[in-house]
Amino acid sequence: MRTWTSSDFFPRFRHIHISARHVSSAVYRIGGSCPARRPSPMGSRSVRFLKYFIELGELRRARKLFDEIPEPGIRDWTLLISACVRHGGAAEGVELCARLLRRGRPRPDALALIAGAGACGAAGDLGKAREVHRDAVRLGLLDSELPLGNALIDMYAKCGSPEEARTVFAAMPRLDVISYTSAISALTAFPSQAMQLLRQMNSSGTKPNAVTLSKALSICAGARSLSHGRELHGFAVRTGLYSKCNAVQKAQNLFERMPHRDQVSWNAMLAGFFSNHLPDEAAGLFQRMKRSDATPSLASWNCMIGGLADCGRPFQSLKLLFAMQETGLKPNLATIASLLPACAALESLRACREVHGLSLRVGHTSQVVVSTALVLAYARSGALELALRVFSAMETKDVVAWNTMIAANSSHGRGEEALAMLAAMAAEGAKPNAVTFLAVLSGCSHCKLVEQGKRVFDSMAGSYGVTPEADHYSCMVDVLARAGRLEEAHRFLRSMPVEPRAAAWGALLAGCRVHRNVELGALAARRLFELEPGNPGNYVLWSNTLVAAGRWTDASAARKMMRERAVEKQPGCSWIQIRNRVFSFVRGDRRNPRSEEIYRFLAEAREGMRGQGLLPLTSSALHDVDEEEKEELLCGHSEKLATAFGIISGEFTVRVFKNLRICEDCHALIKFSAKLAGVFIVVRDSSRFHHFRDGDCSCGDFW
Repeated sequence: MRTWTSSDFFPRFRHIHISARHVSSAVYRIGGSCPARRPSPMGSRSVRFLKYFIELGELRRARKLFDEIPEPGIRDWTLLISACVRHGGAAEGVELCARLLRRGRPRPDALALIAGAGACGAAGDLGKAREVHRDAVRLGLLDSELPLGNALIDMYAKCGSPEEARTVFAAMPRLDVISYTSAISALTAFPSQAMQLLRQMNSSGTKPNAVTLSKALSICAGARSLSHGRELHGFAVRTGLYSKCNAVQKAQNLFERMPHRDQVSWNAMLAGFFSNHLPDEAAGLFQRMKRSDATPSLASWNCMIGGLADCGRPFQSLKLLFAMQETGLKPNLATIASLLPACAALESLRACREVHGLSLRVGHTSQVVVSTALVLAYARSGALELALRVFSAMETKDVVAWNTMIAANSSHGRGEEALAMLAAMAAEGAKPNAVTFLAVLSGCSHCKLVEQGKRVFDSMAGSYGVTPEADHYSCMVDVLARAGRLEEAHRFLRSMPVEPRAAAWGALLAGCRVHRNVELGALAARRLFELEPGNPGNYVLWSNTLVAAGRWTDASAARKMMRERAVEKQPGCSWIQIRNRVFSFVRGDRRNPRSEEIYRFLAEAREGMRGQGLLPLTSSALHDVDEEEKEELLCGHSEKLATAFGIISGEFTVRVFKNLRICEDCHALIKFSAKLAGVFIVVRDSSRFHHFRDGDCSCGDFW
């Protein structure tokens, strides 16, 4: 990325000496004659030229211009004092501030005094700092100007006067997070007082932020105050502040200095690592804890199980569950709640059933949070009926539970059921929110329910008081575009009251691919390349649109543009779980020990299709080669391989997951394979779930 300099915008500036006197005189010429010792009627122009020099880093010229203004305005003073501090001239800023206070004109305002306080703090000039404070009190500004009070506290903190910082703090009628943080910073040598102030802050309802925590940790570390450090550990974990700053290193330093570490200290440090997405460090610390005197408690195990799941390591999370049970500890509600997201991430029906059974044994299935997590886990594992069974058994359903079940129906292609659940939800007194309508509109999109989708969208604000957001508009574009109403989708997109996001243009382009509208697709592709130049999916979708229209040369050009911009396409991959093992496949994969059987089954299925007049859909091949080569390319698609492996492995229900969209030829072959083998096949691609049974698919060949 190019770094721009002033010479790029003012190329002749380096060769022309601009006199500050010339600028000043030009200002007054423009404004007419100006009597001596009177404010210039063109004060805004002096400010403009001062800002011009300051932004260029020409502080000397800015000062020269300032000195030649007969009667500088308060904005001129404020600008120059602030610029001195920013450019390392704090002493000059103090001198200017003192000069302004001595003159008494123009009357200093809050912004001028804030600039002066910044100069005094940066210079460490306690004497001049007190003068700024006195003028703030004399002018009555402290009672109404919260930022000025904060600036004075910070000024005294930097001047090394915590007592006077505390005096300003105590006199302020209103306090915010900056007030407390500045006051805590002033108490560097007094960790007990700093912690007392932090407690006062928390009890007052003012929430500390990452800067507050970092300042407090620095004070405790500098004073080697382990007890206060331990208190801060717990506070940071409870408020989630570790994830918002780099305080975990300071916390670790305190932790390592502790002569005795109890379970609370260990658990707080574990939580700190996970909050900063450091699972390896947490795992190492947990091993140390097991070797120490502080035996891991149930809270320690739960922290590890939940933390690993949150950090994208669901396998390790589940393994820890079994290790925990071997120690004799029994899972509680927190354990179950931590495990279920791991099951959902793994998309493992076997794991879902095991954790479900565990929750039944420990008696936590009546908890709304557990039941909702089970619904999500079962739905993501491809077992919609089990998800619905859990949902129906729930005695209490909150909005999150309803949203989860509605989204599950939508992702499995049951748009009518999603619409029915929206009505049932409202009838039972649960108020739909923005997430609810995203889920319902998604279901309408997958099932070609255009008119129903339009009615739902129109009812959001009027009937439910939910204002449509950009994502809802994008969903409506998808509803229209998938159904082939491309011009209507385009008009809707252009009339949106919010700026269309990439999702809206992507939905339009996807519709253009399905319905072979290259002209409108080109418009959508151009906008996508502007909005998301590094997203490989946009290039692939545009290339596929051109391939579907038979424009191979243009498709090659799109792929070439992708290579020139160093944008890499995500390779297709499919996976399937057989008993307790997960097997993955890529295109043309022959690594599986049963590869010969897999390809033989696919060849037999293809011959069976030919016998019924079902020819390969070679339009799904994205390479300009002859028909025979296209058939060979299609035969090795990863979803076909995974499905065939599931069938020859004797599975009655085959569940396959793919990271990209399933192609039309794979969809047709899997439909036929379900009928040929007499099995139920579920395929989850990047868009939705497909349920294949007896030669049909739940999507109705619309996806």
